[in-house]
Amino acid sequence: MTDYNSRIVIEAVDPEIDSGRFPIKRIVGDQVLVEADIFAEGHDAVAGVLQFRHESESAWQETPLQPLGNDRWRASFEVSMQGRWYYTLQARVDAFSTWISDLSKRIDASEDTAVDYLIGARLIEDAASRTEGASRKRLQEWAAALSREDPSLEDRRKLALDPEEIEQMRLLPDRSRSVTYPKELAVVVDRPRARFGAWYEMFPRSASQAEGRHGTLEDCINLLPYVASMGFDVLYLPPVHPIGRINRRGKDNKARAGPDDAGSPWAVGSEEGGHKSIHPRLGTMEDFTKLIAKAAEHGIEIAMDIAFQCAPDHPYVKEHPQWFRRRPDDTIQYAENPPKKYRDIYPFDFECGDRRALREELKSIFIFWAGKGVRIFRVDNPHTKPFGFWEWAIAGIKKEYPDTIFLAEAFTRPKIMSRLAKIGFTQSYTYFAWRNTRQEITQYFTELTRTGLREYFVPNLWPNTPDILNEYLQFGGRPAFTIRLILAATLGSSYGIYGPAFELCENTPREQGTEEYLHSEKYEIRIWDRDRADSLRALIGRINRIRRANPALQQNSILRFHDVDNEQLLCYSKQAEDGGNTVLVVINLDPYHRQSGWILPDFASLGFDSDSSYQAHDLLSDARFLWQGSRNYVELDPRVMPAHVFVFRRKLRTERQFDYYM
Repeated sequence: MTDYNSRIVIEAVDPEIDSGRFPIKRIVGDQVLVEADIFAEGHDAVAGVLQFRHESESAWQETPLQPLGNDRWRASFEVSMQGRWYYTLQARVDAFSTWISDLSKRIDASEDTAVDYLIGARLIEDAASRTEGASRKRLQEWAAALSREDPSLEDRRKLALDPEEIEQMRLLPDRSRSVTYPKELAVVVDRPRARFGAWYEMFPRSASQAEGRHGTLEDCINLLPYVASMGFDVLYLPPVHPIGRINRRGKDNKARAGPDDAGSPWAVGSEEGGHKSIHPRLGTMEDFTKLIAKAAEHGIEIAMDIAFQCAPDHPYVKEHPQWFRRRPDDTIQYAENPPKKYRDIYPFDFECGDRRALREELKSIFIFWAGKGVRIFRVDNPHTKPFGFWEWAIAGIKKEYPDTIFLAEAFTRPKIMSRLAKIGFTQSYTYFAWRNTRQEITQYFTELTRTGLREYFVPNLWPNTPDILNEYLQFGGRPAFTIRLILAATLGSSYGIYGPAFELCENTPREQGTEEYLHSEKYEIRIWDRDRADSLRALIGRINRIRRANPALQQNSILRFHDVDNEQLLCYSKQAEDGGNTVLVVINLDPYHRQSGWILPDFASLGFDSDSSYQAHDLLSDARFLWQGSRNYVELDPRVMPAHVFVFRRKLRTERQFDYYM
């Protein structure tokens, strides 16, 4: 309800997503910076506070708002634990500050101020009534001294403007007519892995080193040192459940499977079990929990794929036929995206009459695996399920397991991807795989980091996936893989690769004009020679060590693009929020030819003096260059190394030597 007697206006609050409908996202330890326009009619002073609390607390904490000019105010608070935090703003007309300001002006103008001291005394007496003890006595004495006529005007002036006494008044504001912003805005606070991490996707059934043998979870355990050697934080496994036999897909996505074809792991379920079961050829539930424990010893978390769809022989189809849509001929509707037909998959009907039980069961799948120790879930095609289901399910799961992370695999329309991020998905796949030119990359990442998306959309960059072998990788050879790796790992604080296809530069499509791999692991078991001499394994390990050593690469908020006179070269910097670490990347986007040019970094924006000398240390090659001024020459051969990843040390002359520092 509008209060027509209120003098205070609070508007243009930032951050605020869709008028407060959705929360912003932060990581434990972050500062939440809040701004708002706050003003009143006339010339009276305004003051206010930013109020905040964790969901487990009932009382508000607060911090004073600071003026930025033009009626804009700002304050911040730290989110010190996981869960939901809430914040709002409270403001008031500040009669005491108005009095101090007006009194100072009248004194400067040599006006009669006798009455003004009496006005101030009343304000101080009112403040005294809001406290007790020594504080009340002190204020009462101050008010009495201002009210007496025996001191000279000069003494009364000094008394009125005494900084210590004024500070006492600041601590006792009159809030009787304060206005509170009518919304409690929310912040979802996650653990650091929600922002920073390197993911490695691997098919467990292809983990065997022996031709013709189905891989097991024990084989995955044996490969953990290999994954750890490349510096990955997350090992993501496609579905590990039993695979349906009815209408199973054959190799290269053939409509009919041969007797020995393995089928698609995303056709979940058979007579051996469903979404809460392990494929018997992979091992047992004990093997799975052992994998989680062994991975943790290597500093790796296991991410699990959740695909809400069923093979025709999934137990749900027999036990709960009402959960699926039926066609006029009484057969169950299989999945399709015309003209594509997926007869090995039945989608759930979220509008069925038994939808409440369906939703509870699907939510329980997450709870089941979280109980086994999984805290990261990659969700397959979430954009084909109702938004309301995800908002309800994710909120409920995080109530029980607040450290859970959800990655939305949704290569779909921008507004749908945005909505999924708003309703609870921690991270999101992006269009990075199809952004290859300087203009495309600059425009897209400016959108991700400089618009309102930055408050809730956390990108996870993948240069390839089992579904995506883009044209750039198909034709660019090993240099293309190197370029896309460096871009993904330095543009985004979270990124992933589908391996070993990526580190072995697998780039043969099933057919011209498609992004499907030939001999795709989605439909068959592959044996990989992970020790090949041309593997990118060593470079990937170096990149991930660079990421861990440089806080600038562990966040997305301070990304800047810099001028360069060659369209095939891209130059950008990332900076730690405290300014203590800056990384500058220069990369050749052309996988075929050597490119050179002059880069013009905006050193002023990075906190450096553009006229000084700098040592540019390339973390990829360990080479060092002496740069003078803001215009510097680079030359990059994609067949050798297509990029520089620089940190800078400024050159300072002392009496005896040159000193270098970060």
